[in-house]
Amino acid sequence: MKPSRPLYEREPELATAAQAIDALCGAQATGGLLIYSGEAGIGKTALLAEVRAMAQDRCTIWSARGGETVTSVPFHVVRQLLQPALDQFPADDVRALFGSWFDIAAPALGLAEPSGPQPDPQGVRDGLDYVVKRLASRLSHRPLLLLIDDAHWADGESLAWLASFTARLGDLRVLVVQAHRPEELAAREAARNAAGGHPAQIRVALRALTPDATAELVRAALGEHADDPFCREVWAVTGGNPYEAVELVAKVQDRELVPLEESAGLLRELGASARGSGLVARLERLGTNANRFAWAAAVLGTEISQDLAATLAGMSPAEAADCTARLREARIVSGFDPLEFVHPLIASAVYRSIPPATRTAMHGRAAWAITRAGLGPAAASRHLLEVHPDDDQELVEQLRAAAKQHLAVGAPEAARRCLERALQEPPRHDVRATLLYELGCATLLSSPPTTVRHLRAALDMPGLADDVRVDATFRLAAALSHNNQLKEAALALAAEAERTAPGPGLMRLQAAHFLWEGMQATEEDGPGRSRRLAANTDHLAGRDNAERALLTLRAFDAMLRGENAQIVGDFCERALVDGHPARGLGWTDTEWGFELPALVGITYAFTDRLDRAEELFGEAVRAFEISGWSGAHLAFAHTLLGLVHRRRGRLAEAEGFLREGLRLADRVGSGLPVHWDAACLLIDTLLARGRVPEARKVADQYNFGLPYPSAMVLPDAPCVRGRLLLAEGRTREAVTELEAAGRALEPRGRFNGIWGPWAGDLARALAEEDPGRAAQVANTARVHAERFGTDTAIGEALRCVALFAPPEEAVYLLGEAVRHLEASPSTYEFAQALVDLGIATRSPRELARAHKLATACGAEGVAARAQQARASIRSAE
Repeated sequence: MKPSRPLYEREPELATAAQAIDALCGAQATGGLLIYSGEAGIGKTALLAEVRAMAQDRCTIWSARGGETVTSVPFHVVRQLLQPALDQFPADDVRALFGSWFDIAAPALGLAEPSGPQPDPQGVRDGLDYVVKRLASRLSHRPLLLLIDDAHWADGESLAWLASFTARLGDLRVLVVQAHRPEELAAREAARNAAGGHPAQIRVALRALTPDATAELVRAALGEHADDPFCREVWAVTGGNPYEAVELVAKVQDRELVPLEESAGLLRELGASARGSGLVARLERLGTNANRFAWAAAVLGTEISQDLAATLAGMSPAEAADCTARLREARIVSGFDPLEFVHPLIASAVYRSIPPATRTAMHGRAAWAITRAGLGPAAASRHLLEVHPDDDQELVEQLRAAAKQHLAVGAPEAARRCLERALQEPPRHDVRATLLYELGCATLLSSPPTTVRHLRAALDMPGLADDVRVDATFRLAAALSHNNQLKEAALALAAEAERTAPGPGLMRLQAAHFLWEGMQATEEDGPGRSRRLAANTDHLAGRDNAERALLTLRAFDAMLRGENAQIVGDFCERALVDGHPARGLGWTDTEWGFELPALVGITYAFTDRLDRAEELFGEAVRAFEISGWSGAHLAFAHTLLGLVHRRRGRLAEAEGFLREGLRLADRVGSGLPVHWDAACLLIDTLLARGRVPEARKVADQYNFGLPYPSAMVLPDAPCVRGRLLLAEGRTREAVTELEAAGRALEPRGRFNGIWGPWAGDLARALAEEDPGRAAQVANTARVHAERFGTDTAIGEALRCVALFAPPEEAVYLLGEAVRHLEASPSTYEFAQALVDLGIATRSPRELARAHKLATACGAEGVAARAQQARASIRSAE
């Protein structure tokens, strides 16, 4: 398509766009990301307009533009992209388009009031992804083109969504074309890097026009008689900047200058009037009213309402209409209602020209007008952020209300900005502590160190109600644990418990204290803590959530210690209500956190109650998905389902869930607790499958090894690393690692050989070098397994002890191991025992059975071992 206005020296850039659009619309329908970058006025907007014209008849096109004064408005750019498309549908159809994501993503777009728990920002982004895909398919069978101009001024929430969305464009018929100024976007390096990882990304840097292209532009506007010295001076004055060159030529036309060398000396003065102080002077010459109206428009920034601008400028509608006409004629604004500035450079110059006191007052008046119009505190907050601190308690309350609205739509960073600004006002002394508490809550998911700082400050000053102090301490401990500071978390809880009166609050603190003490990888007096926990808990019936929380922790601790599994199960049943977490103790309830139902499920998983564990973890996935918690929470839920499948012996399914858990966790950050859990379980699962090189690859990718985190890992990390080293033939290193694991677990009284299988693996590692010690280790493990009493634990212990028994006794022990493991839900371990028994008895029948079972499990190494043993028996016969 022929350009509506010539674009000079942009043939390569247009060719790149044409290729991207052809790829999008071709048989393979390849999407991607095309980024144009360049300084202000270099022609990015004109280039995007040409891309739009190029794709108009072939694509569905959505567009948006960032704005310098609206970077603090969450989801501003996303709303521009999606709302015009959504407006084409009735309300019922819109809800259907969102599906199960409506309650999560619709509030972010202003289509519904928030409901339910505070959404995870990642969940909101996933919901937006879903809506974009559905919209694109419903609106047209054509591929989708997204145009985002001035992306350097996109709000943080939209920028984060764009980064995550463009990183997954490979499977979508979507082309994203964005333009930005590289220097402005540099401050948002993290988001840019996220987008930069996409393999289909193309970056194009726009350059200034050459003297020849500038001369062509001048002659196209002023006529071929424009001589070379005049054209050269236009280039020199503007530096080849297309916007400045066009504006300068327009002023030449306005002044009716002859485009010859004799007029060239006037160009510098004219050029100065197109930018900075020159533009301001030109605006002032339009009159006081026009100048004041332009200021009001600049304060509003985007989607400028004439009525609202008139209110801010303090003028009548007729005066506003007159000002609009004059500003339009001077090429400062365009459009009617809403208005927009002709170019972002003009908007920036006008905004920065407003005297600071006047600008502040206008922002305050804009906030008042927006509030009066019933648009709510969140809409007014971008103006409130610009008002100078003045001990205004009403402003403090407005910002607190705005922060709550931002949190409710999944914009914690916007909430943080509001609360930090409220602190500067400053708030009344009796409000400050509560505000710091709210600020700590707002940053819990995004920045645990910031949360720790704010909550500690809140707790160090008077003003918090007793129940808020308890909650603040509970959240402080959670933030410290997320920051790998479990010891500090336990100490903070213990200190607050000492000053808390008996009642539900104290029990909540005590439960949390037991939780974070027990979750530490190392502990000074583990048995003492277990005794205190038992003394506080064993008599409880589970009458309220505080009792149920303590019972949950008692069950988990008893499982780790290897106490009788039936007693452990009884604690779990008392911690639940009709087999499910009680109201207030669910997966998305924030008073207690998701850790407690997770501990119940994990306890079931390691006590052979895999049916109950799978039910609970399935509920977790559903609860997190419904609530939009698709970051670390959903990653952990997939990891827990991977645990269940690993314990069942469904190794391929386990691997799938665990890799998905890691994928979800990778989107959130690195080095998180869920990374350790998922990587540990995945390594263990790959070893069970016989895929040692793959296990090593995962270990190296996630730095699985020393130093271990301060929090325990699911299952015990040193045990799994020792198992990996043993599988790699690094026996001496494996012995060192497994002995260290035993020295860490035994003094704490943690004898569950399924959670921490160091003893069995150490016995195997020592079998040749020190068989006497190996047998002793195996027999001790058998004692603990029989005390624990699950079929899996007993069967695994007997299988290990059989290695060091005389042949006839070994056959008996292996037969007992097979009997126990056949009764257990642990199919993989059952297959291993069958192979051992088949080899000991030279039974092709048992080996065939083992091969079939191992193959069904996905345990390729065990299946191969069974096959080799059968072949050896046949050849011997």
